[in-house]
Amino acid sequence: MNNTVKDVLEFIRGNDIKFIRLAFCDLLGMQKNIAIMPEELEEAFENGVSFDAHVIRGFKDVTDSDLLLFPDPITLDILPWRPGPGRVARFYCDIKNPNGSAFSHDGRAFLKAAEERADRMGYTCKVGSECEFYLFKTDEQGDPTLRPFDRGGYLDLLPLDKGENIRREICLTLAEMRIRPEASHHEQGPGQNEIDFKFSNALEAADNLQTFKTVVKAIAERNGLFASFMPKPLSFAPGNGLHINLSLSQRGKNIFKVADTDEHSAVSEYFIAGILSKIREITLFLNPTANSYERFGKFDAPLYVSWSPHNRSQLIRIPAAKGERVRMELRSPDPSVNPYLAFALLIHAGLDGIEEKRELPPSVNADLYTADRAVTGSLEKLPGTLREAIDLARGSTFAAEILGPEVLAKFLEVKEGEVNDFEKAGDKEGFYTETYFYVL
Repeated sequence: MNNTVKDVLEFIRGNDIKFIRLAFCDLLGMQKNIAIMPEELEEAFENGVSFDAHVIRGFKDVTDSDLLLFPDPITLDILPWRPGPGRVARFYCDIKNPNGSAFSHDGRAFLKAAEERADRMGYTCKVGSECEFYLFKTDEQGDPTLRPFDRGGYLDLLPLDKGENIRREICLTLAEMRIRPEASHHEQGPGQNEIDFKFSNALEAADNLQTFKTVVKAIAERNGLFASFMPKPLSFAPGNGLHINLSLSQRGKNIFKVADTDEHSAVSEYFIAGILSKIREITLFLNPTANSYERFGKFDAPLYVSWSPHNRSQLIRIPAAKGERVRMELRSPDPSVNPYLAFALLIHAGLDGIEEKRELPPSVNADLYTADRAVTGSLEKLPGTLREAIDLARGSTFAAEILGPEVLAKFLEVKEGEVNDFEKAGDKEGFYTETYFYVL
């Protein structure tokens, strides 16, 4: 037993913790968990906790369905919204086969592999998320409705913004869990909010995003509301984006900008170019629902494969920042992602760009929402539908190489079934509500 595990067990025994949640997510990023008693935790560290994998989307079939959860001791957190007596702790878990080998569909393993590749090349990739969500009213039974919590707009205050106390509660809860919120505000849509948190290493950033979504859901419910991360819950209003900020460090220094100049380093340009070159074929993993494609080209969501400093109509922009905050911002993803797969694919694409010394195309310094064909005609578009994104991913040698043919095939199989059901649905909005609204 290593010292970290010993310290964790001692902490559990000394802090009135009565329940342990072992958390993981399915192939599509939906969070799952098993609860055990504290007396079982040492056994879980040593031998894992078994679960039936054939009922988890994208995992195994019924003929070979046993998998094991092994809690990662450094991910220990107390859930502040479940106070004592009898506090609740949570760990994120690695997933293994009964023989002890890593499970090939475990998203955390993919992201660890991406981090290890970056490390071998001498880099650390920093990731930060800006995540949007809607707050909706509930009915007399406590069930979600599509009535927004308020009529506020971008950066509004009370009384238009009714969500400020809930955002405050979310931020304080995140801080208790050692996740550092940097900013929070009302977004453009009625009842729409955004909370941004500090960048970190990629695996920690993915774990933090999963925690963030859990906290938002829990705090909203505690206040009699329903929080939705559905990409486009209201057809007439802005969608929910997940802006992903990426930078590279080398020997502790951010290399995304040349010191004391306005120029970007060659390595950072290779990295951005690598992502641009792969973005269409990995959009399925960044925007994995049929509803995701309702966002593109509207309300500040991108439509074209392009980049530019500061320009929010672009797919990638370089925000105005200094020092460690200099980074690229990818504006196409939405909160329905599996963050482990999404971050892994983006990092590998960027690292490919570095290895290939891929040239960054010229920036497009125009408002792409109003630009005419003289500007947009030469630009590639992001996939316009889930069907198109599936077809591009199916033909991607890059996705097959990073995820492996088995995982790629399973992801495509699940999404193919989803898009078939969507295309058969007579009521598109009804399909979105039933399929996504209540679960995302």
